[in-house]
Amino acid sequence: MRGTAMLTPRIRTLGTALREARIDAHFGLRELARRVGFNPALLSNWELGQRVPSIEDVAGILGALGVVGEDKQRILQLARGSAEPGWITLGGPSEPDHLSGLLACERVATSVVEWQPLLVPGLLQIPDYARALFLADGASPEEAERQAEVRMVRRPLVVGPGAVPFEVLLGEAAVRNPVGGAATMARQLRFLADLAATSAKLKLRIVPANTGGHSGLAGRFCVYDMQASIPIVYFEHFSSGAFVLDAGTYHAAADRIRETAMDDRASAAFLQRSADHFRTIAQETTDGARPGPD
Repeated sequence: MRGTAMLTPRIRTLGTALREARIDAHFGLRELARRVGFNPALLSNWELGQRVPSIEDVAGILGALGVVGEDKQRILQLARGSAEPGWITLGGPSEPDHLSGLLACERVATSVVEWQPLLVPGLLQIPDYARALFLADGASPEEAERQAEVRMVRRPLVVGPGAVPFEVLLGEAAVRNPVGGAATMARQLRFLADLAATSAKLKLRIVPANTGGHSGLAGRFCVYDMQASIPIVYFEHFSSGAFVLDAGTYHAAADRIRETAMDDRASAAFLQRSADHFRTIAQETTDGARPGPD
């Protein structure tokens, strides 16, 4: 596929990879354009995923930038499958392709809807919660720390001047599940409650566990809406990620889940009560561990 194309997840990630390779090599856009003989505007379109380079063009750019070895093969592999509507990346969110795919979606998203039945969404996890989650999955302390740092790298999507409208449909089980212990959960839920109360962009609603069947029972998902482009749906798995184009199926699923959710006020009250509950447990545990008087 040449020229303009449907902005598939892989095309967006290829553009991000080319841009990062250029920046890492300390090349300006015009300097690289002179080196490879292309118009700077065309190179910019490739980096933005607005047009699609041939694999020969990608190889030429990588050669001019001095990209070799595994990095070169990784980017060439992205170019070979750039037109595919779906894409599965192996490895956790801190792996280069997986992270590039996420950042490529988040960089151009106009709004995000996420359904999380069992866990706090990654974009809203505090570091202690994220570390505990990955350690429980068998990650080494170093890998857990790396994964937690990735969560923070992605945080500007929902916090700060570049934040976009972000709706979270959060299962009751995610609030009750004591990831990292009571003290960690108290801090995590307090963070959610404070952010939901102060952010004009974040909308967080709790989905009770006793609402019967709905579309979300099939598993978690995250929908990135794009301007003038088909939305991209992201699924995070144990050690991989999947990105697919979606024409509305998952927005419809979110609508059905939303019908069962608490309203904003009830959701905020539920978060507050849950945070207080875990804080009480943490305090009782601390007090019980202290030595008694002689």
